[in-house]
Amino acid sequence: MQKIYNIGVEATIEVIGGKWKPVILCHLNHHSKLRTNEFRRLIPGISQKMLTNQLRELEQAGLINRQVFNQVPPKVEYSLTPYGEEMEPILSLLCVWGEKHIELLKHKGEDVILMQHDDDSTIGQTS
Repeated sequence: MQKIYNIGVEATIEVIGGKWKPVILCHLNHHSKLRTNEFRRLIPGISQKMLTNQLRELEQAGLINRQVFNQVPPKVEYSLTPYGEEMEPILSLLCVWGEKHIELLKHKGEDVILMQHDDDSTIGQTS
């Protein structure tokens, strides 16, 4: 059956939509390669099952690579494919817009915090 999209953004949302896929892609955009346990540290709210599912879907969509190293214990690294790297401008704009939105919410008096990840440490932004 033929898929029909009414506007291009529908195709984009179909591939990267949801709560976790953009977050995973942004982390890969900033870190180039990540292992499963590193994702769990960077995204504390995601379950192992959901992370695995989202990584598989992103791999099937051709946005990320999964490299398995033949060693004990097993080592798996994820990285963006060249196709996934094309999303960098979109992901950066989403991050910038989100930061501006958080500032707007703060200006409205809402109690929000943006947690910034700086390599291995997590720093709460309160500006």
